[in-house]
Amino acid sequence: MVRPLHRGVSGGVGRSVENSDYSLDSQMKEKDETDKTRSPRDHTSLSLRFLVSLLFPDKSSKSGGGDNGFGSDPFNIGASRSRQSLVLLFLKFSLVLIVILALSGSLWWTIAISTSSRTYIFRGYRRLQEQLISDLSDIGELSLGASRLQELEFCHQESESHVPCFNVSDELNLYDRQCGQELKQNCLVLPPKNYRTPLRWPTGRDVIWIANVKITAEQVLSSGSLTKRMMMLDEDQISFRSDSLMFDGVEDYSHQIAEMIGLRNESNFIQAGVRTILDIGCGYGSFGAHLFSKQLLTMCVANYEDSGSQVQLTLERGLPAIIGSFTSKQLPCPSLSFDMVHCARCGIEWDQKDGIFLVEADRVLRPGGYFVWTSPLTNTQRSLRNKENQKKWTFVRDFAENICWEMLSQQDETVVWKKTTKKNCYASRNPGSGPSICGKGHDVDTPYYRPLEPCIGGTHSKRWIPIEERTPWPSRANLNSTELRIHGVHSEDFSEDAINWNSVVRNYWSLLSPLIFSDHPKRPGDEDPSPPYNMLRNVLDMNARFGGFNSALLEAGKTVWVMNVVPTHSPNYLPLILDRGFVGVLHDWCEAFPSYPRSYDMVHADRLLSLETSQQHRCSTLDLFTEIDRLLRPEGWVILRDTAPLIETARALATRLRWDVRVMEIESSSEEKLLFGQKPFFKRQQS
Repeated sequence: MVRPLHRGVSGGVGRSVENSDYSLDSQMKEKDETDKTRSPRDHTSLSLRFLVSLLFPDKSSKSGGGDNGFGSDPFNIGASRSRQSLVLLFLKFSLVLIVILALSGSLWWTIAISTSSRTYIFRGYRRLQEQLISDLSDIGELSLGASRLQELEFCHQESESHVPCFNVSDELNLYDRQCGQELKQNCLVLPPKNYRTPLRWPTGRDVIWIANVKITAEQVLSSGSLTKRMMMLDEDQISFRSDSLMFDGVEDYSHQIAEMIGLRNESNFIQAGVRTILDIGCGYGSFGAHLFSKQLLTMCVANYEDSGSQVQLTLERGLPAIIGSFTSKQLPCPSLSFDMVHCARCGIEWDQKDGIFLVEADRVLRPGGYFVWTSPLTNTQRSLRNKENQKKWTFVRDFAENICWEMLSQQDETVVWKKTTKKNCYASRNPGSGPSICGKGHDVDTPYYRPLEPCIGGTHSKRWIPIEERTPWPSRANLNSTELRIHGVHSEDFSEDAINWNSVVRNYWSLLSPLIFSDHPKRPGDEDPSPPYNMLRNVLDMNARFGGFNSALLEAGKTVWVMNVVPTHSPNYLPLILDRGFVGVLHDWCEAFPSYPRSYDMVHADRLLSLETSQQHRCSTLDLFTEIDRLLRPEGWVILRDTAPLIETARALATRLRWDVRVMEIESSSEEKLLFGQKPFFKRQQS
């Protein structure tokens, strides 16, 4: 192979190929030995010269070395140094130019961001602030020591059926609602000694364990109301004979009411516009239990009772119920909430206090709705024998006419009135013949235990729509654009909310099913758990918004009912929920919920923690969690959805309450998490 000859700078004859090869080999060997002895500074100098040779290959090859036998020219050496200086100067200039361009680009990017995304930056800053506050709070909790993270103690036995906020009133000697900070207790309520898990729906509707409720056999046998007679004792169970064919049975009774309205039977209530019923003093809920099979939703409301509670037994049967009274405060429901108000020997003295209790019944009744009253006073033949009873009946009859109720029928002890659908009826009354119409300032949709008003409410509401003109159930659950406009809700937002909740419920059940089948403890004396849809009946939604969770559960075919709660500090969509054919109440979650312990199979809260923490700290998160534990049945489920920091805080609190919990990521949201929890079944020790 022929190699090119190397020519010296000053000229001369080139060497032979062999000499050249030898010379190259010698150079390589000498170079290796020299590299070993060079310092890092020498390597840097070589690297610089190598860079120069790359930039000027035709020039740099001419400088250099007597080791190869070529001569050196001083002029060329000086030129080489000048070129190196020029290259260094060029590199410095390039570096300065790059820095200037980088600074200019950064300044331009900052200005663009600050002018086009100020809101986003502010929100991000606020989010960082909130995260910092949450982290500092968590650090503060941990710094207080392990004592703050210890499990809560169990409450005394007296708390088994105790409801905070309901105490004996010295003035009236009645149980009345009185809420205050001093009523809170951070302990876990144990079930009664012989408590057993309620039978699954629909068996649990007709048979309950007597040890689960605070009632004795003597109280059952001595009860004399219509619905209380529909029950019988069978060893350790109470059986409700709701399907009895006896004369005063619930089936015949509801059939009678339908005929008095002008319907063929109770199955036609839906076609007449009746979907939701308020049952005052409901006994043990047999009226609502029977009507549930007719797609009617009946909510029981009754006074707090220390024993033999109507509300407690109704909830134990898997039916809607809350503690409430017509005798002191307005119910926590807006005007025009129910299609029917029912009172069968409910214990309300309707003629007392100038008929103000009838005014409250009128407030919650929709236009065209029905008021059904069953009482010995309505039997004219009996009342004529007693002047006092005759006086009471005459007052109720005349007062109902003065508030524009039309008496439809009277049979035996039952009377049915129909509320007017025409507002001009009130103006056509004789002056002073009845209560006046409430002003706009009094006619509000947020009556959170306000004093009873002696005026007729609801007439100023845009929701004044006769029940016959409302969309029949079940289509009523999906309000049309005109109905949504009344509530200030856009159809797009409502549809998007429905789609979202349908997806959420499917995800909930896909997560809940394996938890039940793989982790659910086998109950004493019970077989393996049934499918998940039979595990739940009573559901509490603590932040219901549009009632989307309720609607999605029904569309998914779950045999549940939902108590929709709208917090008092959130936008009030309770009128919308009630217009959809659901039940619900307003509530302040810094107070005890008006229900007995062990009322619900599932408690659900979507973004409730964010809502509560955004308010001034009137109560702690621990107070809220102990209230959830009080309302939850043993082996009941908790589902919380909120921001990741709040869910992590909830996880820590759940351990103090001895819940078995899991925290899960949400694919559609990187900022939120889910907490699934189950309350264990702690049995009270035998004494």
